[in-house]
Amino acid sequence: MHPRDQTIFALSSGRPPSALAVVRVSGPQASLVLTALAGKLPAPRQASRRLLRAGADQPIDDAVVLWFPGPGSATGEDVAEFHVHGGRAVLSALLAAISDIPNMRAAEPGEFTRRAFENGKLDLTEAEGLDDLIHADTDRQRRQALRQLQGLLGDRARDWRERIIEASALIEAGIDFSDEGDVPAELMAPAVKAIRALHGEITEVLAAQGHAERLRDGLVVAVAGEPNVGKSTLINQLARRDVAIVSPHAGTTRDVIEVQLDLDGYPVTVIDTAGIRETDDPVEQEGVRRARARAEDADLVLWLVEGSPAVDVTGSPWTSGDGSGRAGGSVWVVRNKIDLGGGGGARGEFGISASRGDGIPELVDALVKFAAEYFGTSEGAVVTRARQRDLLRRASDSLRRSLELVEEGEELAAEELRAAAYALGRLLGRVDVEDVLGAIFQKFCIGK
Repeated sequence: MHPRDQTIFALSSGRPPSALAVVRVSGPQASLVLTALAGKLPAPRQASRRLLRAGADQPIDDAVVLWFPGPGSATGEDVAEFHVHGGRAVLSALLAAISDIPNMRAAEPGEFTRRAFENGKLDLTEAEGLDDLIHADTDRQRRQALRQLQGLLGDRARDWRERIIEASALIEAGIDFSDEGDVPAELMAPAVKAIRALHGEITEVLAAQGHAERLRDGLVVAVAGEPNVGKSTLINQLARRDVAIVSPHAGTTRDVIEVQLDLDGYPVTVIDTAGIRETDDPVEQEGVRRARARAEDADLVLWLVEGSPAVDVTGSPWTSGDGSGRAGGSVWVVRNKIDLGGGGGARGEFGISASRGDGIPELVDALVKFAAEYFGTSEGAVVTRARQRDLLRRASDSLRRSLELVEEGEELAAEELRAAAYALGRLLGRVDVEDVLGAIFQKFCIGK
């Protein structure tokens, strides 16, 4: 039996123990499973209370069951759901009873969603939106993912593809009736107008400002500096909890520590790096090497120093001779220990006390503003993945070439239109996408 024809099952809720748990079954034998365990099928899409049994004398749980006959279900197949108490023993007994039924198997990660995609319940952009929604850590990530799940890009891509096919039909009709006098000219004019409008719309989407793709991964901020200047203490202040070891001894932090923050809905990863200095300790040398590498890749470096504005910072690894930022990203100078008379930050700098919290709110506000400028106007962003942007760029390039070639020959223009429609088909996952399906759906959790 082909894997797609098998009936799959999985726990689709959180890890036990929990108050309630949901076990989902999808496939041609879903009705058999429901009948075997619950006695009979309930009315479609209506919750029904049943005593689940594994055999005549082996009760499992007093549960609520639901029946969704295909194709009117989430996956497009027959689907059964068991809402049971979330204890480990209950779930173990239920899953064992389901697996004892012939031709049943446990679902792989993302297999329910993949079946929904294969049965036309959602396109690939919506599936990507669902993946992003599952993994959203902040409210802005959630809103962006939900817009994709609701078809923000998919609906537009389908409309673009239909219009490209219509324009292509006009051009190919002109080719077929090339011996009918002025018929080709009458067909080419509206086709060219439609292609030009399509190219403009897609180009506008690609040119939109913002880093919507990066909103999925977040902003990376590295806290760097010499040993024992208060980097770990600052990290703990930003995280509002003890995540890094704080010690008066230099070289305490040997490895890179990462903290995930939600700053006004913006996802920010703050990295606590090992103190950067010359050392003979091989372990500390490796920590310094890693610290330099992560800071070089960061979007923003907070170069932490100890002392007043008179202390020179131009010798930091990420500032040039005039104190300006590195080529790979921005650098902010943060002067610590102002409570000990260090003084506030000079123009363009920040003065804080990592131990007392002085100046931390102002630093956080500045980080929020930096994140807002970095991500741009992602609220209306249509493109949220590099894959999507690449395929839209291919479609735009093909449309541009078709406009350039229309005077040289309708056949060449028609071929470019076919390439544009093909790129949008790949974007939606409707043509030749087997190479990307595994990479996308394997990132889903089991049961989704």
